[in-house]
Amino acid sequence: MRIGILTGGGDVPGLNPAIKAVVDRATEKGHEVLGLRRGWAGLLYCNPDDPATIAAYTQPMDRAWVRTIDRSGGTILHSSRTHPGKVRSDAIPDFLEKPAGDGPHDFTPHALKVLEAMGIDVLIPIGGDDTLSYGLRLHEEGVPVIAIPKTMDNDVHGTDYCIGFSTAVTRGVQFIHNLRTSAGSHERLAVVELFGRYSGETSLITAYLAGVDRAVISEVPVDIDRLAAFLVGDRKANPSNYAMVTISEGAVIEGGEMSLRGEADAYGHRKLGGIGEQLGAMLKEITGINIINQTVGYLMRSGSPDSLDLMVANNYAVMATDLAMEGLSGRMVALRSGTYTNVPISVTGEGVKRVDVDEFYDVTAYRPKIRHVGGKPMFLY
Repeated sequence: MRIGILTGGGDVPGLNPAIKAVVDRATEKGHEVLGLRRGWAGLLYCNPDDPATIAAYTQPMDRAWVRTIDRSGGTILHSSRTHPGKVRSDAIPDFLEKPAGDGPHDFTPHALKVLEAMGIDVLIPIGGDDTLSYGLRLHEEGVPVIAIPKTMDNDVHGTDYCIGFSTAVTRGVQFIHNLRTSAGSHERLAVVELFGRYSGETSLITAYLAGVDRAVISEVPVDIDRLAAFLVGDRKANPSNYAMVTISEGAVIEGGEMSLRGEADAYGHRKLGGIGEQLGAMLKEITGINIINQTVGYLMRSGSPDSLDLMVANNYAVMATDLAMEGLSGRMVALRSGTYTNVPISVTGEGVKRVDVDEFYDVTAYRPKIRHVGGKPMFLY
């Protein structure tokens, strides 16, 4: 059997350990593993008749090649936000015929041709909702697919946990505690912007664990005047005379919109960022207190994984490889109620997974409020 593996979307700690575990598990049983570089771009931009593109977008992998990759973060296979089913006219490779019209254009037939030419028997994509949505498309086209969920937002349907989330929260908590010294020294309000487009899980859990005064999440628009009054009170009640608030990058101020910039990618997403600066400027205008604005951003997804992400990445990879070797298809490995399992990959298309606001958030006070812990997943999703 030849197993193909790729990583798509944003990088997170734990991808390299997962890649290594797939290779080690498969080659131990006498199978081959072929890495596809740059996510789904590896299928779009690879020309089976051109050895140069094959070399650029594929990587044969054995135990020696992956021996040390688990010691670093990111993905050795690189990544992209390419969607072969939605390709802009200006992104079509020169060796493919350009269809009429502005697009986006569907080059799935080409992707299928590449998979056949590579001799891939089963494909293991590692990614979030966007990446796995195309994995579902290929499954529907008859390609054997076993998916592994990863995203620092922890928002893939069908699983309680995605690779990358624990490390992201751990980084956020560390940075917030470090920032307290400057916030207290200068008696300021600190606004910490964290990743999270549609789900405020990262902001919520980081604030909960770090003991932050207030947390603004993607699911609940914030009343700026009320938040400002809370933070002034929080600052006054703090002997060090400072207060802190976390905010998801996808959060909105009441009456406003998401802070977006740049062109949309193949999945229809424009880049987020800037809501923290916007919130900080408004808070300073209302309160007259100086602000520390800190966008944690890519630092949350950089570096090596923590022990939990290392554990889950390895186990997801082993389970995915075993499912592939058993001849199963159209599945996604998952954690449910603390147990490793697998679910239909179709669950990834069931919408956006969000914070259970009624259970875990005080919409009036803008802070975590954990009403019940018993029976909830480890990360309170």
